[in-house]
Order: sequence, then C-alpha cells, then structure tokens
Amino acid sequence: MRNGLLAIVLLINIQSFSAPKPVKKVLLLMGSRFEITAIHNDETVATKAVEACINEVTRIEKLISSWDPNSQTSEVIRNAGIKPVKVDQELFDLITRAKKISKLTNGAFDISYASMDKIWKFDGSVTELPTEEHIKGSVSKINYNNIILDKENGTVFLKEEGMKIGFGAIGKGYAANRGKQIMQAMGIESGIVNASGDLITWGKEANGNEWSIGIGDPKNKGEVLAWVTVGELAVVTSGNYEKVITINGENYSHIIDPTTGWPVKGLKSVTIFCPDAELADALATSVFILGKDKGLSLVNQLKGVEALLVDDDDEIHTSSSLKLNYYKEESINETAHNLTIGHEKE
Repeated sequence: MRNGLLAIVLLINIQSFSAPKPVKKVLLLMGSRFEITAIHNDETVATKAVEACINEVTRIEKLISSWDPNSQTSEVIRNAGIKPVKVDQELFDLITRAKKISKLTNGAFDISYASMDKIWKFDGSVTELPTEEHIKGSVSKINYNNIILDKENGTVFLKEEGMKIGFGAIGKGYAANRGKQIMQAMGIESGIVNASGDLITWGKEANGNEWSIGIGDPKNKGEVLAWVTVGELAVVTSGNYEKVITINGENYSHIIDPTTGWPVKGLKSVTIFCPDAELADALATSVFILGKDKGLSLVNQLKGVEALLVDDDDEIHTSSSLKLNYYKEESINETAHNLTIGHEKE
C-alpha cells in the first residue's frame, strides 16, 4: 500500500514538474495593444519565442508603415503617379493578396482606402453632413485596379497622383500570422497572438482544455455575447459602436464604405472565424461594408470561414456552420472571459 501511495505521489510530482508554463507579454506594437502568449515545458524557450514574435511584428511594422518615411510603403506613396517602386517580395506578395480580396469583395476591401480625404471626423468637430460633392471627391482616388503590380520586376505603381495605400485592415492579421509561425518554428505547440482584437490561437491551454474565445456584446461593453471553442483558429471582430457621431438625430459610424464615401449602416459588429488571421482581418471589415445579406452570402461560399453578425437591432445572424455557446452570467469568468474580443478592433 505504501509503495502504491509513493508511486501516486511521484506521478503527481512528475506531472506537476513537467506541466507547461505559459509566458505572456502585453505591449504596444503597430500602434495597438498586442498580447502574446507561449506555452512550453521550458519557460526559457517560451520567453525566447515571445521575444522573437515581438521582433517579427516590429520588423513587419517597419515594412508596411505609411507613417515611417523610410518604409517601402511610404516610398510607393511618394511616387504615386510618377514611377513604379521596387519592393521586397514580402510586401509585393501582401499587396497581391490584398488585391485578390478586393476582387473577391467587389471593392468592399481596398488598401487604397488610405487615399480617402478625411471629411468624416468622430471627435465632435463635425456637426453637419458633408455635401454629396465632397463625399464623391473624398473617394475619387480609391481604386484597387489602379495599384499596378509588375511581377517580373517586383515593382508597385500607384497609377494616379495622390493615391495612397494603407494596411490598417490587414496588417495586424498578417503580423499575427507571422508571429504564430515564428513561435511554432521555435517549438511552441500552444499559444496566442492577440493583435488588439485580431487574434489567432493554436494548440491548447496549459491545463489541456481547448481555447475558448468570448465574443464581446456590442450592446453591453465588457460583457460576453457568446463564445466559441477553438483549436487552431483566427478570430477577428470589427465594430462600429465605439466611434459614432449624431447629426440631425441620426447616428453615423466611423466605418466608411470606400465605394460610396458614406458611413456604413445596418450592423453593429462582425466577427470572422477562419484559420488565417490575415484573411479574417480583411473579411471582418469587408463583411461589415457588404452588409448582412451579401456578407453572409460571401462567407457561406468560403471554405473554412464562419461569421457572427450583430445588426442595429441587436439581432444575431450567423453563417451556415457556426456553432455558438452561450454563458450564464455567473460562469463568464470561469471560461472565455480572459479571451474576450469585440471591443478592440475598429
């Protein structure tokens, strides 16, 4: 009996000693809050992996930033309407993928949205609607077909003077993907990269449970609407309920349709689930702009992609195969509350 008891004690001690040790770091990257978690039996390995992820995100930011005058993206913008600019293959490929998503969404997603004149401001300074002429003018330079890619020479050319490109609706997703890949290559079998609401997970929690992602309730900030159990999956939420102006008794959100120049109406939030954070990032904004019917129709045609939409009447709509779970209020903190998204991405 004593030998059996000793064996049990030893087994417990061994399991305790070998339990994975999560390492988490929260910091500001790409102008957003990043939360990076790595789980590994060796805490030193996990720590090095998190640092490698941070370095990778920082490198990507320098490549795609339009605020950094020394970035290749800024060089492309400076030469709009003048000449093509040779860029790294990585940036060329990112722009190529972005144009494919633009075509897929009929222009609802368009990295040349950065050309838009900022006639809509959400700081309280706008008290009357802009004229139709101003609105049309604000989007006159937006056209993904005028982003000319020369594969043979590796160049990018913005066809019209005044055109700009920006990666605000895809860059953090790409960075999350790369961060995950870097950590996996270092032996991290479980982890999270949360790029301010552009979140990707893989493996399992340290206790062996599946990751549970809570979807924020747009009507009640800080509360969970529903949750999804995920393994290796990206989850991205886009919401319009935190930046709103009221003019003549009508609300206008900060998400602008690049094809019309008008703020989007009809939805409060869109959450996309798919294996790729970059695609999820781009689709979250695209589906928002397309609206409930067209957005869900698109998602239902994409293999491995699911969506949860909340409309202006707080009704929930989902793609055909999405499986949701709902909390009782008292159970929120016991499961997915620490991985709630839905109030970060704008």
